[in-house]
Amino acid sequence: MNKLLITLLIFTAFTLKSNAQDSISTTNPIQQEFQELIESSNNYQEYKVVNYDDLIDLRDNTNDYIQELKDQITVGKNTADQQEDEIANLEGELKTTQQDLQKVTEEKDNIVFLGLPLTKGTYMAMMWGIVAILILALLFFIYKYKNSNSVTKEAKKRLDDTEREFDAYKKKALEKEQRLGRLLQDEKNKVNRMNS
Repeated sequence: MNKLLITLLIFTAFTLKSNAQDSISTTNPIQQEFQELIESSNNYQEYKVVNYDDLIDLRDNTNDYIQELKDQITVGKNTADQQEDEIANLEGELKTTQQDLQKVTEEKDNIVFLGLPLTKGTYMAMMWGIVAILILALLFFIYKYKNSNSVTKEAKKRLDDTEREFDAYKKKALEKEQRLGRLLQDEKNKVNRMNS
């Protein structure tokens, strides 16, 4: 938008300058006065006799016209200077606006993470890296859990088997102890009968 405005101002300045030059060159009253003076003058031999008052009027008109042209040139220069100053100001504003736009774009493209400014690409790569690490850690813990669970089940199974074997051994030992106790009691009874 600012470039369009600057281009429009420059185009307008050049158009005004060319229009002023065209109007100066097409409407030249001095040229007409010279022509009228030459046509109204008398011929004497091969010379033109010009009325002195008309010549003075032409001189005064020429000086007025030259002053008017100088004034128009001064106004044109002032207008051109003002337009150049305005263009310079607009270019400065455009540069400031572009810098602000670039800062806003950079801020929009950057993300502050843990106090560090990161580009969106770096941030996304870091986030996906963290997600991948967490997924790998989860898979590792699931594997460890399943491994530990199978080890625990195996240990429980062995413990159950051992307890059953121990119970069977206890039962046999108890039966053996009871049998031996009966045998001992029988022998004691025999010994007592013999002694009595």
